[in-house]
Amino acid sequence: MAEGDWQHDVLRELRQSALAADSRAVDPSAADRSAGQANGGDSRVEVPDATAGPAGSGQLESADGSPAASAASTGYTKSSEELASPRPGATPSAPPPPSLPAGAALPPEPAKRYRRLPMVTPESVPTVDPRLALAMGNSPHGDSLTRRTARSLRKLTTAPSQDVAEESRIAREVQQPVTTGRVIAVTSIRGGVGKTTVSALLTRTFNHYRHDPVLALEADAALGTLPVRLGAQSVRWSCAELAQLLTPSMLLTDVTGYLVPVADGGWLLPAGQGRVGAPLDVATYRTVSLALRRYFAVTVVDCESLPGEVARTAMDTAHARVVVAPMTAEGVNGTRVVLDWLARLPHSALAATVVALTANSPDLVLDPKAATAHLRETGVTVVPVPYDRHLAAGGPIHTARLSEATRRAATRLAAEALGRAVLAR
Repeated sequence: MAEGDWQHDVLRELRQSALAADSRAVDPSAADRSAGQANGGDSRVEVPDATAGPAGSGQLESADGSPAASAASTGYTKSSEELASPRPGATPSAPPPPSLPAGAALPPEPAKRYRRLPMVTPESVPTVDPRLALAMGNSPHGDSLTRRTARSLRKLTTAPSQDVAEESRIAREVQQPVTTGRVIAVTSIRGGVGKTTVSALLTRTFNHYRHDPVLALEADAALGTLPVRLGAQSVRWSCAELAQLLTPSMLLTDVTGYLVPVADGGWLLPAGQGRVGAPLDVATYRTVSLALRRYFAVTVVDCESLPGEVARTAMDTAHARVVVAPMTAEGVNGTRVVLDWLARLPHSALAATVVALTANSPDLVLDPKAATAHLRETGVTVVPVPYDRHLAAGGPIHTARLSEATRRAATRLAAEALGRAVLAR
């Protein structure tokens, strides 16, 4: 070989080595093929097949269930290109869920929807213990026998007087129509002054003169006696339970099925079942009063004593208010404080307020005229309710046993309260 030929051979070998390095950088599988040639010229890699039979059997199963030839018997193994590409018709696996960083809060779970269980029907509870009911005697009449006899003789011997015309006028005011349900709230500064008695008298009066539905709503859960005064034998549903059942689609016939029918007409919804329990809250009162007022022309609410929260709410949301004041010095003075508070409210609450001045004893120490004049200084109307033996005896109130003066006072009080309720928006 000539001296210059070995130089050409060296340059040719260097060029071939550079070309081989470039081809391995472009096609990495070339290295695998080179390794396969070094191992005997086979570049396939043996891997377990996904269609293999039970572990340890060493047998493959075909699609029709017949045994298939294994890789060792066929001499076929999968190459690296076949392993990298998915099989035709195979469903790609879902990507793994992203991992949360350390300290990150878990995403909130979707809200669960619970099916509302039906309410259990409460048991009927008597308003008065049956043993006490048997021990009750006949309630006395409001007027004595002598007074009733004298009044009957006077009606037979004299012509109708101006009193009859006045009673007819007041009766027409009680019967005036209403466009929407009117709510009249009855409250007092303390208990034991005749608040529930006045509520029952108003309910009886409206039921007597009106032909549309009237509701008596008890909002005093402190062992209120309104069911007893209205003659209810037993109670079942209360305000708290009915508040969970009322829906806008209910009809009057649906609602009255949960109420207590009153003997002389109308319906009653008690605040409880005459047991010591959870007091009536403001939310329950609002739900019941707003839902029921559209079914009844007049709703009389027997509130708790001031300054209770439910009483203040009822006084604020009612169309008219009746404040019961006992005919005593401390009772009149405390009622005057309440009237001054009503006068300072932003809306004209005092203009829709009537005071019922009740006498709980036949022997009065305070002059009725002086007490009435002291309360009228605030601008309110005062209706005196005289002492009545039938009311003082307790128990159910029967209109036929009331005294003549009590019936006139109850009719006038109902007319004054309803007249203010109709004018209210």
